[in-house]
Amino acid sequence: MPLLQLLIVAVIQGITEFLPISSSGHLILLPNLSGMADQGQTIDVAVHVGTLFAVCLYFRSDVALSIRGFGHLFSGKRNTAAAQLSKNLVVATIPVVIAGLFLSVTGLDDAMRSVAVIGWTMLGFGIVLYVFDQIGKTEQKFEGWSLKQAFILGLWQAIALIPGTSRSGITITGARAMGYDRESAARISMLMSIPTILASGTLLTIEVLSTADMQVARDGAIAAAFAFAAALAALSLMMRLLKSVSFTPYVIYRVILGVILLWYAYS
Repeated sequence: MPLLQLLIVAVIQGITEFLPISSSGHLILLPNLSGMADQGQTIDVAVHVGTLFAVCLYFRSDVALSIRGFGHLFSGKRNTAAAQLSKNLVVATIPVVIAGLFLSVTGLDDAMRSVAVIGWTMLGFGIVLYVFDQIGKTEQKFEGWSLKQAFILGLWQAIALIPGTSRSGITITGARAMGYDRESAARISMLMSIPTILASGTLLTIEVLSTADMQVARDGAIAAAFAFAAALAALSLMMRLLKSVSFTPYVIYRVILGVILLWYAYS
């Protein structure tokens, strides 16, 4: 694959994975609107690995806490803060795994990969994010994240399997609806992405292992590195901006892009 295309795919994935504007939607749109060849599953795996390393590095303290939490759970210490975080992440991941397997088995995942679907979800869920970001209270903090809330946010996360929804966008929306402040909502959303990306990346890796070769592996390594750098930069910028800026700029982008895509799909 040409280096320029690898760079474009990796940067798009890296930037859009954690911003509430849908990485899957942008990656589907790229070959549809640009005429480029589809990057293929191997590159998809690679850029997901890159973004996974980025979020793990940025939230390394929380990641270390959750790892300790699994140790606590196995040793019977189920009421520590670390154990609670680990339980929350597991519970929050269950709905999206079940929904993802259902869509894959039924073939509905491929049926939804259209410009029209992405246009409607980009527009509709962008407006939903705006509404809850404006009316949502800020009385809850990350430390109060409960198991029940984790499951509910897991249901929100499953909606993101519809292309254009945005995994980060829909989980941030759900957390803001629960009354979490913007930073806590984003922090919860980013941590929820780790087991989700790990699960989807594992499934894709199993599918591509039998067909990968050295050239593809080299392309994958390059794409992963670019995606890591782009994701880390985008994540760092968003978390800093949340101290003074709402999610409205991302909503404006979503609405404009959604309208353009719907015009393109139906014209």
